[in-house]
Amino acid sequence: MTTLIIGGSGFLGGELLRQGSAAGLPQAATHHSRPGRFPGVPWHRLDLRDDASVEAVLDAVAPSAVINASSGDADWAATAEGGLRLARATARRGVRLVHVSTDAVFSGHRERYDESCLPDPLTPYGAAKAAAETAVRLLCPDGAVARTSLIIGDGRSTHERAVRDLASGARSGALFTDDVRCPVHRTDLAAALWELARSPLAGTFHLAGPDAVTRHELGTLIARRDGIDPALLPRARRADTALPGPLRVVLDGRATRDRLRTRLRGAAEFLGG
Repeated sequence: MTTLIIGGSGFLGGELLRQGSAAGLPQAATHHSRPGRFPGVPWHRLDLRDDASVEAVLDAVAPSAVINASSGDADWAATAEGGLRLARATARRGVRLVHVSTDAVFSGHRERYDESCLPDPLTPYGAAKAAAETAVRLLCPDGAVARTSLIIGDGRSTHERAVRDLASGARSGALFTDDVRCPVHRTDLAAALWELARSPLAGTFHLAGPDAVTRHELGTLIARRDGIDPALLPRARRADTALPGPLRVVLDGRATRDRLRTRLRGAAEFLGG
């Protein structure tokens, strides 16, 4: 009953493997460039852009479930077409698929987005993730699409590192006061994904925290936790820039909370605000 973690060498994938190892769950993992460091976990190189690579890894592992925690960024071949390849291959084998998606599939034109909302992306990354979602929903009706937001955790996320670098002057830029998301802690997110992988629950789930905060508000919470003066954090309005993408995306996860046991904390709670 092995679970295969796609993207096991990533930030979220590493937490999935840590929790799986702690629980004594049989698991294997994939990497694209180099494997992670988890004793006893078999590693397989995977290129989601290549049909033969996907087929070979699934044949070698013969998993009962797959959690696709890969990012792929805006690479259409890896993110969109790779999601399709994986959905097609798991469906043919009768393997349960849990696909991690993102709030970037939405435009921000709605006040809130619940699990029934269809994607309307504004960016290439959002479009690629939306295409992968569509493949999973159509080819794996018994699978799960799990949309999430900014992933925070243990000081190691890109968002937490950016706050420290901005405060110290190690990098330029600013935290936006009009860019709203629903951050989630990676331990909560990974626990929810494991719950989905080990259950028969199907459909679309919103695995985000209940607190909608701006990037600057999130940075302030991180700074206070780390003993940094929030006044050192530069601020700006994203609406005043030419950056593409939505401003405010609030994932409404009430339906998800009714179906899962795992509790997803808000940013104010897990950052000690």
